[in-house]
Amino acid sequence: MLDYAEPVTRLIDEFKRLPGIGHKSAQRLAFHILKTPQEETNRLVDAIREVKEKIVFCSVCNNLTDTDPCRYCASPSRDRSIICVVEEPYNLVAIEKTREYHGLYHVLHGALSPIRGIGPEELQIKNLIERLRPDESGEGEVREMILATNPNTEGEATANYLARLIKPLGVRVTRIAMGLPVGGDLEYADEVTMHKALTNRHDI
Repeated sequence: MLDYAEPVTRLIDEFKRLPGIGHKSAQRLAFHILKTPQEETNRLVDAIREVKEKIVFCSVCNNLTDTDPCRYCASPSRDRSIICVVEEPYNLVAIEKTREYHGLYHVLHGALSPIRGIGPEELQIKNLIERLRPDESGEGEVREMILATNPNTEGEATANYLARLIKPLGVRVTRIAMGLPVGGDLEYADEVTMHKALTNRHDI
């Protein structure tokens, strides 16, 4: 096998550490970088450095932000009686794209997975419970918690765990509806998806 120069091999190895990048993809990326003009490479390096230096976790909701608190938590126009719980920051972006939700968010940064050694302590749950504490008047500002974790085994386990934790606090707990995607065909739906679609049916 052809051996590359040490800096190229190191670059390929670093790209292989990225999620979803195998050896061939890492090789393609490395050679793309080699062919790219220096000023473009500098822009990439600067962008990576800037994101590592300036991006922090919001102290309220754990979203990625360059200001603390983030713009969602700081916005006076958001409905503070609803919190939507998501696994990752990019899930939040997907919900915002609908332009239908106007409440607050909470990012867990993962889901429960005993197989991978991820328990409640590894997730951002502690400060979620703190957000539900009553104020001086004894009233809690949050009325509803929407659990928008992924519709897989880990997401379901996380949603069930949070529901058991939150319901005794007197907060309404809801789960996002799941079922058939718009534009999908019934013949391609698996049993679990079909079951969810029937369970979550509504009047028209």
